[in-house]
Amino acid sequence: MNKKYAIFDMDGTLIDSMKYWQSLAGEYLKTKGIPEISQELFEKIKPMTMSESAALFVQEFHLSGTPKAVEEEMNQMMDLHYKSDIPLKPGVKAYLHKLKEEGVSMCVASATAEPLMEACLRRLGVLDCFEFLISCESVGAGKDRPDVYYEAAKKLGASVQDTAIYEDALYAARTAKREGFYVVGIYEESIASRWEEMKEIADEVILDWRTA
Repeated sequence: MNKKYAIFDMDGTLIDSMKYWQSLAGEYLKTKGIPEISQELFEKIKPMTMSESAALFVQEFHLSGTPKAVEEEMNQMMDLHYKSDIPLKPGVKAYLHKLKEEGVSMCVASATAEPLMEACLRRLGVLDCFEFLISCESVGAGKDRPDVYYEAAKKLGASVQDTAIYEDALYAARTAKREGFYVVGIYEESIASRWEEMKEIADEVILDWRTA
C-alpha cells in the first residue's frame, strides 16, 4: 500500500468483534432463561437486522416487552463488549504505527456509532492513529453506497486515487472498488468461503496483519 490516505473499516477489519455479534443472540437469550438456540433458528437470523431478530425472539419465545425494547437490550450488551473486552486483531497496532510513521493520514469509517468507535479504539490504544472517526449513521447511508467513503476522503483532504480503503466485507469492498478507490481486502473467518471473490475485487489482500 503506497497511498497517502487510508480509510479503515472497524468491525472485522481492525477489531475482532464479529464473533461477538455472531454469539449475541445466544448470549441475550440466556439472560431470558433460554439456554440455547437451535441451528435452524441461528441460520434464520443470520441475514436479519437487529430489529428483525428482536421481533422474531418476542414471537418465538414469548418474551415480555416490545421488539424495540429487546433490540435496545441487545444493543446494550454489544455496547458493553465494545467498551470492555473486544480485542484488536493481532498485528493491527504495529501496522497502524508503521503507516503513521510513513506519514499516511488515516481515519475510520464504520457502521458502528461514533461514540462506541471512540470508546473501543481509545481502550485499545490506537485512537491517536486516526484523524477522525465517521459512522455510516452520520452520513445516512450504509456501505452499499459510497457516501461514507466520499465524506471521509473529503475530511482527509484526499482524492480517490490517493486513498486506500481497508474492508473485510465483500459488498463494501465492491462499493469502494466501483468508485475507483484502492481496495485492501482483509481476511475474516466469516468470509472464508468467499475469500477468492475478495481476492478478485481487491487490489491487495491481508490474510494476517502480523505479516502485512
